Amino acid sequence: MKVVNFGSLNLDYLYHVPHTAVAGETISAKSYAISVGGKGLNQSIAAARAGVSVCHAGLVGKEGGILVDCLRESGVDVSLVQPTSAPQGHAMIQINDGGNNCIIVFGGSNQEVSREYIDQTLEGMGPGDYVMVQNEVSNVGHIISAANALGCTVVFNASPIDSSLLQLDYSQVDWLVVNELEGMAIAGCEDIDSIIPALTEKFPELHIILTLGGSGSLCSSGGQLWKQEALPARVVDTTGAGDTFLGYCVAGLIRGDDIPTILRTATGASSLAVSSLGAAASIPCREQVMEYLAQHP
Repeated sequence: MKVVNFGSLNLDYLYHVPHTAVAGETISAKSYAISVGGKGLNQSIAAARAGVSVCHAGLVGKEGGILVDCLRESGVDVSLVQPTSAPQGHAMIQINDGGNNCIIVFGGSNQEVSREYIDQTLEGMGPGDYVMVQNEVSNVGHIISAANALGCTVVFNASPIDSSLLQLDYSQVDWLVVNELEGMAIAGCEDIDSIIPALTEKFPELHIILTLGGSGSLCSSGGQLWKQEALPARVVDTTGAGDTFLGYCVAGLIRGDDIPTILRTATGASSLAVSSLGAAASIPCREQVMEYLAQHP
């Protein structure tokens, strides 16, 4: 089995602020730091720390060496990562005193993922293999359709949401992972309770994982619905928590765990992730997650 994650690679510029700035406001940051991130990088590292062998597919600018090093040191296969002359993708992140964040993303090198690169990367893949993708790289629709045509299991994190995602054929996606806002946009509904019914009516074969923040998560698969409550967490920084959750979900799917186990393990992992500063740096390894879950039966 091969697992390939077509994912973004970002440098994260972190600013701790009393509150996130609003239009016309200038505020002073309490502290500043640079860390590695990007939904793709975070999710690859999460899957690797959860025990899965994953290959990261993406492009890096000249400043991106630290990103490749981080992936490699975390056990991710970086043989598919290629350099580009485009500026390195990055994010400007405000983190307020409550641990919540506000993020501006510049795509840069992440928007250089071409159809040719995608097709070359997918050569030799087929049924039994997994392809992960988020909406921080270019040609997402082609990644999904090409992987689906090969019979791969496609796991799509439809984030960040934009109008292009409303035009995708979700019948080509096996597992859709979204939060409330993303789910409502794709389903075309205005309340959370309608998300899963609307999506399953349109795409009966679609497996859905819906994250609900402090209210936990839901999973719809094969006509059944599971609910996972949130677990205790000391919130310091929510950056990367959703990516941690997704990476652990994919690892659970690959191991063949049942849905309740997958959701509980992923929830435990994300609860640990929010208790530390940064995105990739806060992602726990599987042993830490198992110890945490044993303490919260």
